[in-house]
Amino acid sequence: MPPSVDSAAAPPRGHRVRQTIAQLRERILGGEWPVGGRIPTEPQLVAALGVGRNTVREAVRALVHAGVLECRQGSGTYVVSTDELAPVVARRLTADRMAEVVEVRRAFEVEAARLAALRRTTEDLAALDGALAAREAAWHDGRFDEFVAADAALHTAVVAAAHNGMLAELYASVGAALHSTIAQSMGGALEPERYVDHSRLVEAIRAGDPGRAAIEAGAFLEPLPGA
Repeated sequence: MPPSVDSAAAPPRGHRVRQTIAQLRERILGGEWPVGGRIPTEPQLVAALGVGRNTVREAVRALVHAGVLECRQGSGTYVVSTDELAPVVARRLTADRMAEVVEVRRAFEVEAARLAALRRTTEDLAALDGALAAREAAWHDGRFDEFVAADAALHTAVVAAAHNGMLAELYASVGAALHSTIAQSMGGALEPERYVDHSRLVEAIRAGDPGRAAIEAGAFLEPLPGA
């Protein structure tokens, strides 16, 4: 009987599993298997990756545990995230920790605004203007959910304009927390007394003024009521 792919002649099992995890991650991050999509079946993965069933099984299990994949009985295995840190943050996101989330946002967003003022491009400014316009339109029309999404998009655009890849990845991991803190700070409704003008932040970035941009970014990230 010919030796299997997982035979003793092959590299150590732990090494093969790590390699397989890396290959799966690469295909997910590359967009071959998008979020919400189903990955190939176990036999298909065995054939495509050139490893044994046990190796594939362990690699998939590791990514399920990391929150990247989700096994759905009778349906298959699906990609639920491209970011292994995001599920960890989501599990820790509870009402009694919202003040901590705001503090983390402040740490990220103040520095991001400072860097954005120094590094923003014409394309970045166009994205900021578009996000700000969408935010204002949602507020004017009283569309709460769309306002929360547009506000989050504006903050994300500021981080993108900082042109720091690691900062952008870390910020993306608090995506769910970002939406939750925005919604909570608004009290579930668009009331005039809760409106915060972000145009000054965008203008400071446009003017290339890192000090003013940092001040504007931090001004509205105060502890939540009751925190």
